[in-house]
Amino acid sequence: MSATPFARAVLRWFDQHGRKHLPWQQNITPYRVWVSEIMLQQTQVTTVIPYFERFMERFPDVHHLAKAPVDDVLHLWTGLGYYARARNLHRCAQTVVEKHKGEFPNSVEGLSDLPGIGRSTAGAIASISMGLWAPILDGNVKRVLARHYAIDGWPGKKTVEEQLWQRATENTPKQRTHDYTQAMMDMGALLCTRSKPKCDECPVAKSCDALALGRQTDFPGKKPKVEKPVKPILMLMLQNSYGEILLYQRPSSGIWGGLWSFPEEPLEDEPHIAAETAAQDFAEHLNVKQWQTHLWDTFRHTFSHYHLDITPVHITLQNTPTSLEDNQWQWVNPLTTIEIGLAAPVKKLLQQLGKQSPLQANLL
Repeated sequence: MSATPFARAVLRWFDQHGRKHLPWQQNITPYRVWVSEIMLQQTQVTTVIPYFERFMERFPDVHHLAKAPVDDVLHLWTGLGYYARARNLHRCAQTVVEKHKGEFPNSVEGLSDLPGIGRSTAGAIASISMGLWAPILDGNVKRVLARHYAIDGWPGKKTVEEQLWQRATENTPKQRTHDYTQAMMDMGALLCTRSKPKCDECPVAKSCDALALGRQTDFPGKKPKVEKPVKPILMLMLQNSYGEILLYQRPSSGIWGGLWSFPEEPLEDEPHIAAETAAQDFAEHLNVKQWQTHLWDTFRHTFSHYHLDITPVHITLQNTPTSLEDNQWQWVNPLTTIEIGLAAPVKKLLQQLGKQSPLQANLL
């Protein structure tokens, strides 16, 4: 079967305007394509490039990634967000090494069975690095197809997604599938953008239903709005007499899973009262007799499904606390490079702590 007019137009555009010099487009392997695809989920190319390059330098192949401590992986992921991707990446690498002798399965079905790899990501790996015919449907492709065929509704709905997969499948050509896959990603990123799409530069504008209707930005449909709940917490930044900060490793599942963070307390009282109570509890646990507390300004960190209102509390301990035997806790020096996985707000607060002396804290 010959390529559809849509696919031929997209490939002609790609030959002239497509991106061909991104880091993961050089020395193409299933491993490099896989890592880039996971990083690019819900993250822009310009943000991903330096992360990808550092990741490849530290973990040049799946064997290096599989045998690395998960802390090393999370450390290099710090700032990219959606940390479950990093944990799944590590788990997937171990699966590839242990069950597939370090070779990625050469089918969409086999790839889809690996941790953290869905149908679209599997299609991208298969088509770009293995030359197999496989359609994809990432966010950029959903937008291009939803507009071109004026497919109503939010792509997260199963019926809408099925229509998009049907269009993706029928347009993916048997020849040059790898170029078409990259071309569709580029079309969404460079031309068919969320706002202000460049329809005058689009190679398939003449057959675009959304453009004909003058409704480009109505497609794809928006996710139904749900008011996000707000969760207020205290982050307790305990600093010992050596200037070190106490961190603990969060459980492997859930928000910031496996990352190192400050101890937290729910904020259910006036901040200064809650801060003093929490400080006293920790001081007693650490066998510290004197401490000072200082409230920092509250700031908001937003997740996909709720807002986290963080009130940092700087607690300076006046003597050296009891040593911690539990390896889920550790003291770190904020003035040094901390090579463990940190959530973005925690990293930011540690940087601020590194700029000031613990002796400068004020009483509440």
